[in-house]
Amino acid sequence: MRYDSLYIAAAASRLPGRVRVADAVAQGLCDARLARSTDLVEVSVAEGEPPAEMAARAARAALRASGHDPGEIDLLLHADVYYQGQDLWAPASYVQRVALGNRCPAVEVRQMSNGGMASIELAAGYLAGTGGTAALLTTGDWFGAPGFDRWNSDPGTVYADGGTALVLSRHTGVAAVRSLATVSDADLEGMHRGDDPFGAAPFSHRPRVDLEAHKRDFLAANGLSHSVDRISAGQDEALKRALADADCALADIDWFVLPHFGLRRLTGAYLRRWGVGPQATTWPWARTVGHLGAGDQYAGLAHLLESGRARPGRLALLAGVGAGFTWSFAVIEFR
Repeated sequence: MRYDSLYIAAAASRLPGRVRVADAVAQGLCDARLARSTDLVEVSVAEGEPPAEMAARAARAALRASGHDPGEIDLLLHADVYYQGQDLWAPASYVQRVALGNRCPAVEVRQMSNGGMASIELAAGYLAGTGGTAALLTTGDWFGAPGFDRWNSDPGTVYADGGTALVLSRHTGVAAVRSLATVSDADLEGMHRGDDPFGAAPFSHRPRVDLEAHKRDFLAANGLSHSVDRISAGQDEALKRALADADCALADIDWFVLPHFGLRRLTGAYLRRWGVGPQATTWPWARTVGHLGAGDQYAGLAHLLESGRARPGRLALLAGVGAGFTWSFAVIEFR
């Protein structure tokens, strides 16, 4: 979809202390060869700071930078991937209470690693339909033991802790959203489910998340080439729509804000296919952070803004993908 009056007013992140990947390898937490394939240097790891609190801290920073008062926020969406620290609890309401204190709708979004990007599209539609002023979008996750092994639950991607936030505005901002497109292919949802039967409680069938086991089950039943073709087709369709709606080509993009997957995965999914080098992406910084679940795009955008790389007139492509599968691309123009 093309947008003519939708802006990113601010973006911020709350990233706790870092753990060196070399130290994790030395401690036997991560395989050395696998670590080299990711090209990661450090990973953001929280020590006792819950996901919703990290999201709230990022939200307060983004709100201050946005120029919007809390009373001008008409919607809050909180996207997350993993356990939020409480059972039968609404983390979006926590972020609302701590960061906003108003009475706008506050809703949790669960579209896995594409949750942050999905929130932008959902909020854009909400603001257009209601005539609202602005939306506060947050993400927050803590990928901790025993249920999740950040180094091995999804080999090739190292999961990081942190909170991020973005303020979407219909009036002003540091970047204009020129287009946003999302494509879904539910035939691939089993890739993150495998052959495990449905359980009555978390970890009914295995002691920790093992995405590699689920993928093996799925590929054994559906085949590698079929799955790769479906993934490529979904990504290509979403990208084509976003570029066409923004009236630009891939060659016009100055910055690529990509998921913080390991470099080997990034190269296969994006860099080699597009003929783009890591220096045109947020990867040189992302390799010191790790995969923030739904928050990679907000954090990467915040980094471009804070580092001075987001110069007026330049275009950035925000790319997201999440289990399910969904793919989202947004073209933004810095102001």
